Amino acid sequence: MQDRLAIVCSKGTLDMAYPPFVLATAAAAMDMECMLFFTFWGLDIINRHKIDSLEISIASNPGMPALAKVAGVVPGGTHMVSTMMKSQFAKSNVMSIREFVGTAKEMGVHMVACQMSMDVMGVKREDLIPEVEDVVGAATFLDFAREAKISLFV
Repeated sequence: MQDRLAIVCSKGTLDMAYPPFVLATAAAAMDMECMLFFTFWGLDIINRHKIDSLEISIASNPGMPALAKVAGVVPGGTHMVSTMMKSQFAKSNVMSIREFVGTAKEMGVHMVACQMSMDVMGVKREDLIPEVEDVVGAATFLDFAREAKISLFV
């Protein structure tokens, strides 16, 4: 059986969108089967209306430099810091989240949305990007994760 990586994506900020895609594409490159399960605010990452406007979490991020935290309380500060971070990613040749989604899909990474979370959050199937292969319940994800060598919650 092929090694597996199972990741629960529960946060929808720009800084929390990168880790699952970096790990999933690395796992796929290592010939691991991978599933990303988007739940609650993680649904923002795969929401076609929100994917290109994800912002950095400033106030609740303990690793954020003090100056950036100050910018987070200034009107428009979160957007400014997020724009600066996106620029830094681009200068460092890091793919955008939308590009990571496409690459992950091409590499065979399974991207699924949590049905219960969609119901609670008022998200419809047509709100999701086309790369999402299915809307599933927790049991479907757990069936996949049961056989995973690595399971992560981000």
